[in-house]
Order: sequence, then C-alpha cells, then structure tokens
Amino acid sequence: MKRLLRKKRCVREWDCKMAQFRTDTSEFLPGNKTIYEVVMVAGQAGPSTYVNAGNLNTSSDSFGRMRVSQPLTLFDSSHRYADNGLFAEDTTGTASSTFNGDEGLIELDVGSSSGDEILRESNKTFSYQPGKSLLVLSTFLFATSKTNLRQRVGYFGSENGIFLEQDDSDVSVVLRSKVTGSVVDTKIAKANWNVDPLDGTGPSGVTLDLTKVQLMWFDFEWLGAGSVRFGFVVNGQFIVCHVLHHANEIDSTYTTTASLPLRQEITNTGATSGASKAKQICSSVIAEGGYELRGRQHAVGTPITDAYDLTTAGTYYPVVSIRLKSGREDAIVILTALSLLGVGNGVNFSWRVVAGGTVTTASWTSAGADSSVEYTISGTAHDGGGRVLAQGYLNSSNQGSPTMNILKEALFKFQLERDSFAGVREPLSFLIAPATDAEDVFASLDWEEVTR
Repeated sequence: MKRLLRKKRCVREWDCKMAQFRTDTSEFLPGNKTIYEVVMVAGQAGPSTYVNAGNLNTSSDSFGRMRVSQPLTLFDSSHRYADNGLFAEDTTGTASSTFNGDEGLIELDVGSSSGDEILRESNKTFSYQPGKSLLVLSTFLFATSKTNLRQRVGYFGSENGIFLEQDDSDVSVVLRSKVTGSVVDTKIAKANWNVDPLDGTGPSGVTLDLTKVQLMWFDFEWLGAGSVRFGFVVNGQFIVCHVLHHANEIDSTYTTTASLPLRQEITNTGATSGASKAKQICSSVIAEGGYELRGRQHAVGTPITDAYDLTTAGTYYPVVSIRLKSGREDAIVILTALSLLGVGNGVNFSWRVVAGGTVTTASWTSAGADSSVEYTISGTAHDGGGRVLAQGYLNSSNQGSPTMNILKEALFKFQLERDSFAGVREPLSFLIAPATDAEDVFASLDWEEVTR
C-alpha cells in the first residue's frame, strides 16, 4: 500500500524560518531575527562551512556565487631560488631590495634618511572581466612602524587602485582614483572599518598585528559601480574588514579601471629613527569562474611580396616585434597565435618568442588608431636579452605555413609587459634563425587587445 506524504504547512512563523547561526559564538539562535540567515554545508561531523548573507559571505565571490566554479589564475608570484623578475623596481637614496633564499622572499630596505624609498610593481596589469569576481591575495610583512615611515601594499598603480597603508602608526585602507582627472586617495582609518576593525571587538574577535606576516585579500565586482571587499585571512578564515559600496551612491565610476598591477612600497616621508625592512612574499590574481578572452583581434606580418632575408646562419633575427604604445602602458595585450613559412627546399629554421631585450629597427608603426600596440617588421637585430617564452623548429620542405596557437592556460604568459617606473615598454619578438646563410622567411603575429 502506497503511503502519501504531504508537505507540512507552516502554522507559526518560526516553523518556516531557516536556521540561524552566530559566527562569533558558533551557536544556533532560532527565532532571533537580527542575525543573518545562513546556508549550511555539512558533513558527517556536522556543519563544516557557514555562509553569512550579503557582502559578508566569504564562501561566495563578490557577486554572491558560491566559490565552487573553476577559477583561472591570471598571475601568481613566489620567490624560491631568486627574485622572479615579475616586478619592476624603483629605488631612491639608500633603498635596496635583496632576495632572501632561506625565507623565500624579497626584503625591502630603506635607511633613515628622508626620501629613501623602494617601490615594486608587477610588470603586467591584470585583466578584470565585467561580471566576474576578481580575487587578489598578497602576503607580506611590514617593517615596525615608526615616525615618518609609510608602507603600502595592494592592487594599485600610480593613478587607481586599493591598498593597505601604515603611515607612522596609523593604519588605513585607501581607495585611489583618477576619475576626476586628478589622483585622489580616500583613506578609511582602521577604527572606521565598517565590518571588522580587527581590534578584538569585531565579529571575528581577531586583533590585527602588523608586526607579524599577513595574508591580505581584496575582491571586486567592479563594473564601474560595484562593491569592493577587503580583509585578511586568519586561521584559515576569510575575514571581511571593510566593504566599499558604490552602486546607487556615486555619480560616476569609482576608479578609472579595475585592470591594475600589484604593488608594494616603503617610504621615508621624513628622517626616521633608523633603518627599516619590509618583506614581499607571495601574491596571486584570480578570475573567479574562469576567463573568456573577448578582446579586439589584430595581426601583422611580413608582406607576401617581400620575404625577410636571414643573412647569417645561426643568427636570430627579429622578423616581427610588437610592444605597447606610449601612453597605453597599462593596456592588456595578449599574443594568441604565430605563423611561419620558410622559403626554399629542405631548409631548417629555428624560431623563438622572446619577451624583452632590445630590437634594432628603423621605426615602430602604430597598429591602428584603435590599437594599444605598435609593431616593427623592419628589425635588423636583437641583443639577445629578455626571456625565451617558446621555441621550435621548421623545415621548409613541406612548403607549409604552420600556425602555432597559444594554449588558453598560457595566454597571460604571453601578455605584453612594461616597467611603469622607467617608462620602458618591453617588446615581444618573433625571432628566426636559419641553418644556412641567406635564407628567406615569412612570419606573422596575432594578438588580442582586452582593454578597448
């Protein structure tokens, strides 16, 4: 005999309420309407994850989606055997950086003189994609606070971004913006953080100790008007300290862009009582929910009527090179494909994709008024500097033109770089060497410009 099950009707208001859970005391509070309702993720041992509602939900991304989707790491940095070369550096006075192999980090040192300063900024800006949360994590150690010593770390450049600042002993989260045409730093003092001031009285009960190593995080739902969350990871828990809301509150965008670099600074704003040392450890920028390349496609190559002459066997020639335009150093440009055709029968060629170094050329040409790139197909030499990103070989006997597509997982490794301090735009060059003298080739590069 079948037994019919009927859905229980709510005869009283509290019969249909969700369980409520206090994160500070780890207890259920049935009937208390002032505490956030929660979703419970439970295992055999009971609740394993609790999720606060709204912007305090750190088990979801900045758009409220639970963090179960595939993230795509746009950038990660650590220092195991040397300074990894992913950051540009600018020093003033006696300031310097040193790789510490035992600790696996970079030490940032300033003396006691006014004006001593060291700035380290990533060679790339990182692509924010509208509608997807961008998660930024950084580990660091500030020097002991003292009068006239200012330290900063975060996701920011010279014009826009967000960062943690310790100026003397004052601690703030700072929003930097150039939307008015001038750079404005808006500081929110630690005592005024609107979720948890980390003084022991907040929901986490944690007291922030900046004399100890910290793991700081930000996430963004930028879209020009979204919210930004800022906090620290302590005891494995993401703690929200401050939330910046903008939708329905401001009359423009809150920063010019959310595609920004990572940066750490230590500066003597005046004479200090002695030398200071900060430490840069690890960092990561993650697109939550993956990333879809949706930029504007461009390409350039040698004319079909004018093959490039490779004069000397074994010498790598810059057949095609591209770099960022002046004034667009923060654009995001990614190499997506390259092709190569050798002229002749049975000739062997070696090719390389090299980031950096110096290209000797008569001129650089704009890839178009709507492009952030300039190129040269008249390069005569490459100084051998930079980093080899890819390498391969070709025999012209097949009379074919192989096209080498860049794997999705490697796209951002082929992003154009710059040194924002020195104003240097690093070229990305397609170098080709023949096995014998006086051989000819045709070559091309395809790239995508995300910032448009």
